[in-house]
Amino acid sequence: MPASRNSKISRLDKFIAEQMAVSREDARKYIKKRSVTVNGVTARLYDMKINVRKDTVTVEGNEILYRSHIYIMMNKPKGVICAVKDRNEKTVIDLLPENLKRKGLFPAGRLDRDTEGFVLITDDGELSHKILSPRSHVPKVYFARLLNEADNGCIKEFEEGIVIDGGDKCLPAGLEILSDKQEVLITLYEGKYHQVKRMFHAAGNEVVYLKRIRIGGISLDENLAHGEAREILHKDICNIYTFF
Repeated sequence: MPASRNSKISRLDKFIAEQMAVSREDARKYIKKRSVTVNGVTARLYDMKINVRKDTVTVEGNEILYRSHIYIMMNKPKGVICAVKDRNEKTVIDLLPENLKRKGLFPAGRLDRDTEGFVLITDDGELSHKILSPRSHVPKVYFARLLNEADNGCIKEFEEGIVIDGGDKCLPAGLEILSDKQEVLITLYEGKYHQVKRMFHAAGNEVVYLKRIRIGGISLDENLAHGEAREILHKDICNIYTFF
């Protein structure tokens, strides 16, 4: 008889290792210390079979929830790079709290070292590819403060697809000038290297502050301090594709 669609069987030590981003050896240490329960009963066997969709597993009193993938919103501060690891620089992965860490995490798209704001961290390669591909038309919105005031001519250049240094033409982009004309919102549908800064440089202006505030239909949580992160629930991640 085929397994139920609600059934996903795993070894207990494998499940703990994957969901807590620890080694299989460390997962077994929790079990050996009698710190693991399954449906309220203390677990004693490393290779105990569990249904990850139905059984309740706790480690040191904390419930370990099964996720096929995880999606994390981080408010990246300046001075941190968007990479999985680096010998010399602190990365967004380094900033994650222990309860959100798991194997295979990476930033889905990059922000410059001195750019702040919304970084999506996940282990879902398919979703990352979709939101980064220009063909998906997933907008990314940035707030920028400029050296000089923006004008309507700049809006037109962005809408037509501005040519940046090296002769590379950008896709059409949105530009909204705020009440303080040195402050703007930029909507991009691609992610070239240092793109926002290069676009304004080509338009005869300079960016002095830059922050990503939205990806698709998901806005950066204003309650997240610099360097803080929180999980985006699976039921909410579809809002990435809900354009405004």
